Amino acid sequence: MTDGTPQSDGSAQPAPNDPAEDAQVVYSVSPTLMAFLATHDLSICLSSYQSGRFYMLGRNPEGGIMINEQVFEKAMGIDVKDGSITLATLFQIHRFENVLRPDQRIERLFDACYVPRKSYTTGVLDAHDVAVTDDDRIVFVNTRFNCLATISDKHSFEPVWTPSFISKIADEDRCHLNGLALEGGQPAYVTAVSKSDTIDGWRDRRRGGGLVIDVRTDQIVCEGLSMPHSPRVHRGELYVLESGSGRLGRIVRDAGTGVGTFEEIAFCPGFARGLAFHEGFALVGLSKPRYERFEGLPLDAKLTETDSEAWCGLQIINLQKKEVVAWFRIDGTVQELYDIAVLPKVACGMSLSFVTDHIKSLITYEGQ
Repeated sequence: MTDGTPQSDGSAQPAPNDPAEDAQVVYSVSPTLMAFLATHDLSICLSSYQSGRFYMLGRNPEGGIMINEQVFEKAMGIDVKDGSITLATLFQIHRFENVLRPDQRIERLFDACYVPRKSYTTGVLDAHDVAVTDDDRIVFVNTRFNCLATISDKHSFEPVWTPSFISKIADEDRCHLNGLALEGGQPAYVTAVSKSDTIDGWRDRRRGGGLVIDVRTDQIVCEGLSMPHSPRVHRGELYVLESGSGRLGRIVRDAGTGVGTFEEIAFCPGFARGLAFHEGFALVGLSKPRYERFEGLPLDAKLTETDSEAWCGLQIINLQKKEVVAWFRIDGTVQELYDIAVLPKVACGMSLSFVTDHIKSLITYEGQ
């Protein structure tokens, strides 16, 4: 567990014996982040597949920001529903439950403790976004096999939807399907980097081949995007991150045709990926681009134009004013985040992973 209390320069160092100590990271926070979390009574979850970390960002009762960090290999999509957390990882999908009562605390600090109570072994599917539907079905983006899938009691996955331009379900990442949005509690929109129907074909379409698809109708509702990720429906509007240009935007659809255009809301200095909402605010994840693989994206020109460097972390944007109201930054060996989720009514949360003895020694049962 990391005590992320801001120092005089706005940074925070990992506590002794914490997994972050070996990762050589420095955390920095805006002076406004603590007030934002307190005003809205929430914590924030973040995943980093590059470092294999799952973070909970909350308020330390003794002052400052608390960063709880646990090891989950290739931590990817996060979903929060009815007090449970679902997390996609390298070859498993985990369902976490909070085992604490409202009056209980761990170490006098943590008011929620999330334990992985159910784990589904899928094999390495390059699972990206994950969501839990209103009928409590886990649906995830199976990027390796170009489809939406659900958990199977017998097999690695059960396909539930495939883009119309994909000719068959094959072990070939053809279009780099990545993002999933629910609407009305069911799968509604996905994002893909291209319409390619050949193995690894998406890599040649990163600059302008990206699209948003309505799963319910198979209609392409927006295209010409650069590596879109993280579609989300908030207050009846469809939002998406155009990662290749570092932009948060909404899809404005024509009432007659249903086809939409991307309307920019804000530029974020990084490879934008991971999006969540709370009331009138968007929480946007940022990563440093992998220039050895993703050179030539529109993001490069925008960073030059704004005289900025890409960074890794989180920005909270007021949607009405289109301004950043708070931020969290990670410097050091952790350079990429994947997803973000909001934990309402949790001040200071923690989770348990399988690499420490804590998960073996914490025993709970009903009434105790």
